[in-house]
Amino acid sequence: MAFFKNAKLPLGILLYNTRLSSCSRHGYSTWVGKGASLPQYTDTKASQTAYLYWVSRRFNSQAASSAEQISLIKQLRERTSAPIKDVKASLVDCNWDIEAAQKELRKRGKVLAMKKSSRTATEGLLALAQSEGRAAVIELNCETDFVARNEIFEYLALALAKKALLVENSSQPVPGVFSFGPECLEDLKLNLDHPKISGETTIQNAVTEVAAMMGENIKFRRGFVMSASSPGVVSAYLHRCPQPGLGRIAGILSLEVENEISQLDALQKVGSELAMHIVAAKPLFLTKEFVTSDVLNNEREILKSQAESTGKSQIAIEKMVEGRLRKYFEEVVFMEQKYFLNESLSIKKILDNLSKEVGSTVKIGNFFRMEVGEGIQRLESSNTDEPVAQAV
Repeated sequence: MAFFKNAKLPLGILLYNTRLSSCSRHGYSTWVGKGASLPQYTDTKASQTAYLYWVSRRFNSQAASSAEQISLIKQLRERTSAPIKDVKASLVDCNWDIEAAQKELRKRGKVLAMKKSSRTATEGLLALAQSEGRAAVIELNCETDFVARNEIFEYLALALAKKALLVENSSQPVPGVFSFGPECLEDLKLNLDHPKISGETTIQNAVTEVAAMMGENIKFRRGFVMSASSPGVVSAYLHRCPQPGLGRIAGILSLEVENEISQLDALQKVGSELAMHIVAAKPLFLTKEFVTSDVLNNEREILKSQAESTGKSQIAIEKMVEGRLRKYFEEVVFMEQKYFLNESLSIKKILDNLSKEVGSTVKIGNFFRMEVGEGIQRLESSNTDEPVAQAV
């Protein structure tokens, strides 16, 4: 019965009674006789009230402290996007000073980023920036597609593309396409304006800082800039596009016109369709004249070997080789291809129709196609430049 009776008492009174019983067992009780019972009862009630107040204050203080710590962890996580485990460890090490913990996180992250810089990064995004008659595409790599979908990673890629648009090639003053590596941009300044990464910094430091946030190897790998002669346009298409200006495969080309025209919109429309065709059809050369002799001889040898296995005469074999070479040109030469959305139209025919529409001859100046991660494995084994489809 005593147990059930005590079960109805508040926690504070139970704790107090336990404490009082403990004191009695050790000879500290003030109960000495009947005459003292009433005063003792009055003192006990006062002590119970004081003890309940102390317990309440202690529990509330601990609860408030825990809530504040959770809030600090949440705030620092939102500021830095660092893993929660690292966020909490930095706060504990810095005695829950959020500003000091943020600095500590950045220091830790940069050290880890340097350690991870040798790891293979084949995922990532292509970012595109355009201005009148000019376009730039850059490739920013990471280790996983999870990081490639992160808003900070996407923001950095777009910022790099905008900066790449300003790159000039002093050795190529005429319009065309040129490539560049990370060394061309890494010391340039970026003005970042994102809730989690802001301020002026170099491109190299920005990439390192984002790598520290993401916990992966992140690197700016390469870029291309294309410009068109006037009058002319540069058109681009990005495939698998999470948001405007980002994608995993890019097709870009310039259309050039002999005379001044007013129908630039028609050029842009056809240019966009042809850029999409570049992504889908994967041309390697602009015209047959651009197919190198090494490539042509190698393909001819393969086709001849295949034809000889049929056992036919030499004349028949030569005809088979020539026929298959024409088929090969239709597969890899831009101007020989069929339009991927309508095979009754060739690329030549599309350009002829466009020339009639605008009243001036239109031709493709340059083109290239690039894809995230292409050539990286081969680069690691041979340390040579990766292939990129483009007109020279």
